[in-house]
Amino acid sequence: MKTQHYKNPIGIFDSGIGGLTVANAIFKRLPNERILYFGDTAHLPYGDKSGDAIRYYCLRIVKFLLEKDCKMIVIACNSAASAAYEVVRDFFQHQALFIDVINPLVETVAAENFEKVGVIATKATIQTGLYAQKLHQLAPNLEVVSLATPLLAPMIEEGFIQNNISKAVIHNYLSHKDFEGIEAMLLACTHYPLIKKDIELYFNHRVQVFDSTDIVAQAVELQLREANLLNPEPRTEKHQFFVSDYTASFEQTTSVFYGEKIELEHCPIWQ
Repeated sequence: MKTQHYKNPIGIFDSGIGGLTVANAIFKRLPNERILYFGDTAHLPYGDKSGDAIRYYCLRIVKFLLEKDCKMIVIACNSAASAAYEVVRDFFQHQALFIDVINPLVETVAAENFEKVGVIATKATIQTGLYAQKLHQLAPNLEVVSLATPLLAPMIEEGFIQNNISKAVIHNYLSHKDFEGIEAMLLACTHYPLIKKDIELYFNHRVQVFDSTDIVAQAVELQLREANLLNPEPRTEKHQFFVSDYTASFEQTTSVFYGEKIELEHCPIWQ
């Protein structure tokens, strides 16, 4: 692998700003680390794009982040990870460490010895069947019920959270008969942590609800530690947040996902 320095930043990318939930969890767990975030807002959502298109976008974004000397790349988008993680990792594996939002979540849930779990995500993620496939590899007897929930991400981005509209949409999806008897629900989209409490409430806290934020942050720390790339010194440079297409509404919504107001830099890498 290309020689990296512990002071180099962590690159995180998503199809939009939903991956800021993962970025925030990494920042809280590893405050010494500098984050470079890229949201491909020019092409969102990835959830209804073809696998080939997603892989093309991801390769270009990773190249951009590597040009900024990122020591690790975090694919903070389930649609991107399911379509492109192995491709970008294999293509750039000698230049940085790679981690996605799928494998750490799957490994955590598979270790719990559940009998039946549910998975909700975008159409692109569900169509790959990757969650069910990876869960069965680790827990062959586990019953996995997957459901595409395409209205949830745009609903969250529009700010429809914890109101009658969001409750109605969540109820409509989670009342799916195949979810009867599940012991756990995997939130396989980085938008969904923002409605995690609503989902737990729908199940009356009888179902364990897992999202990738803290689990991925823990995996990032472990991988950096093993590679001797954890930054032991206080961070001196600011985080940077890039988007491929800028609108004021994106910037307003970022505080919902990141937990605080941040400034977006327009970086039109597709021009």
